[in-house]
Amino acid sequence: MSDRARYDELVETVNENSYLYYVKDAPVLSDFEWDQLMNELLSIEREHPDWIRPDSPSRRVGGTALDAFEKVTHQIPMLSLEDVFSPEELTGWLARAEKEIGSQSEWCCELKIDGLAISLIYQDGVFVRGATRGDGHVGEDVTANLRTVRSLPLKLRGSVPGLLEVRGEVYMDKTSFEALNRRREEAGEALFANPRNVAAGSLRQLDPTVTSQRNLQVFLYYVMNPHERGFETQSDCLNWMASVGLPVQPAWRVSRGTAEAAQFVEEWRDRRFDLSYGTDGVVFKANKLSDWDLLSATSRTPRWAVAFKYPPEEKTVHLDAIDVSVGRTGVITPVAIFQPVVLSGTNVSRASLHNGGEIARKDIRVGDWITVRKAGEIIPEVVKSDASRRDGTQTPFIMPERCPSCGHPVVQLQGEAALRCQNVSCPAQMLARLVHFASRGAMDVRGLGEALAQQLLSSRLVVTLADLYRLTADQLAGLERMGEKSASSLVQALEGAKKRPLDRLLVALGIPLVGPSAARALVGRFGSLEAIGQATEDELSKVEGIGPAIAGSVASWLADSANRALLQDFSSLGLEACTSREPTQPAQPGPWTGQVIVFTGEMASMPRSQASELARGLGAKVTGSVSSKTTLLVAGEAAGSKLDKANSLGIPVISEEEFLSRLQAAKSTL
Repeated sequence: MSDRARYDELVETVNENSYLYYVKDAPVLSDFEWDQLMNELLSIEREHPDWIRPDSPSRRVGGTALDAFEKVTHQIPMLSLEDVFSPEELTGWLARAEKEIGSQSEWCCELKIDGLAISLIYQDGVFVRGATRGDGHVGEDVTANLRTVRSLPLKLRGSVPGLLEVRGEVYMDKTSFEALNRRREEAGEALFANPRNVAAGSLRQLDPTVTSQRNLQVFLYYVMNPHERGFETQSDCLNWMASVGLPVQPAWRVSRGTAEAAQFVEEWRDRRFDLSYGTDGVVFKANKLSDWDLLSATSRTPRWAVAFKYPPEEKTVHLDAIDVSVGRTGVITPVAIFQPVVLSGTNVSRASLHNGGEIARKDIRVGDWITVRKAGEIIPEVVKSDASRRDGTQTPFIMPERCPSCGHPVVQLQGEAALRCQNVSCPAQMLARLVHFASRGAMDVRGLGEALAQQLLSSRLVVTLADLYRLTADQLAGLERMGEKSASSLVQALEGAKKRPLDRLLVALGIPLVGPSAARALVGRFGSLEAIGQATEDELSKVEGIGPAIAGSVASWLADSANRALLQDFSSLGLEACTSREPTQPAQPGPWTGQVIVFTGEMASMPRSQASELARGLGAKVTGSVSSKTTLLVAGEAAGSKLDKANSLGIPVISEEEFLSRLQAAKSTL
């Protein structure tokens, strides 16, 4: 077999097994076998880049970040659906439609996916473009980001000639959403309200590599111009899409008459909570496509479809206690404890209260009767307390002054609502810290995962992070599932990790608010740990991209005696990151030199850290707080006190869209 034939075979094999894994949930190959095939494919593509096919699985990895999204005009508008909220409203809507049809109706009942509407274009079976709904008439080209969605086929199965447009929803499943919010809570960041917000923000990231990390999924439910392909019903469309490899939400059926349609609503009222993805209702479409023509559409909504929305489920419970937990970064989180209650199909007895400020704002006291629900039908939350039911036995909750795990004093960093324990050796944090320290974005110690980390801590072979570099092969070989070869490999990996640069060490230490961007900025300005440690908080805050909040976090962390001892230990063990070196040269001037920019609120197209780097790349100074020196504030969604201060100081405020427009214009001058 020739190399080209082998390459084509690999593309087909990997794509077929991706379909079986991500769409059918019936994998045939082991992860190892899949990796072997993928590595062989990538090797051939490196040698023959001109062979790379549009449907190659390598096209799923994130590519170059975009400056902005191109606009896409939908040839047929993406209309909204009319909503009904009660069984009576639904029955009335269906009865009116049936009267216009003139005979007993036939309805295709489909669960309503809580995601972001998209349009996909295939040419001769190959995916060529994807766009958001936008305003229904004009959306944004998010093709690069959609390529990272594993369940979306880059090539359809069988022969699908010509141009095909299908529409559906991009969503995030419950497990991925919970994991993402858990990471954000541990980092002291604002939580996402629901999976739909995450899906929308993730799909509009300018950097596809960010989207690829969000584990998005897709369901398709609509074929454009179905008559042209010989379809007579919506159920024909759904069955055909599934046959060519397009993911279709499986919980659908055809009901005859309004009574059967209403029965579908009741059937899924509770069953929907058992699904791995969020649903907030049922969509009813006239199943016969000929009825679509009879019922027609308004300028905003089709008259052949309607969406029934389930009401949010809330329960009133007695707040028995408020406990506190300690996250990886030391965030102290109060947790409401109450008797188990069924919410969205599962027993719930705990709900995060986020921080002391949130408890005070909602005036929640131990002994109160509280209303609880699941945010996005996934994350338990406390909505409010009922002050009218108090009898004088309720007690206000006071956040602890010391860590409940290690007794270390807790601190509240500037710009944060959460309290933190900054003891790097805190038992409640050590397991997660150890895993984070060894992770790929930090010190990248291959072979050190959570199971082994737990053994190292339980056996007391590791008490502080520095103890990792004291481990011997003999010690490791005595652990469960660690033979001599694995032990020797880990020791070698730890030795190699001593050569990681300082910015990677700063990230690995888990200093609150210090991510890769802030770490690079600090290293670029000061060059060494010694110089960073000797800098005042004011000097740290003046570094581009740092600002008072990060400066306060770094200064507070380095002032802790336990943390200073850890760094000295690292130095004595030979970590190259702890040796002194000269700072790098400052960035070259650019078209935004002289601008002092502050970002606030949630950005949909990219993380604020990425926006800051782009602005700095054009010569701007980016700070974390608004002052008289600020020349521009970029306000995303849910902008807070920074926006108020900017307005009071008369500082110009622009939207995220305006920032992207100015960014593109500035880059064109380079």
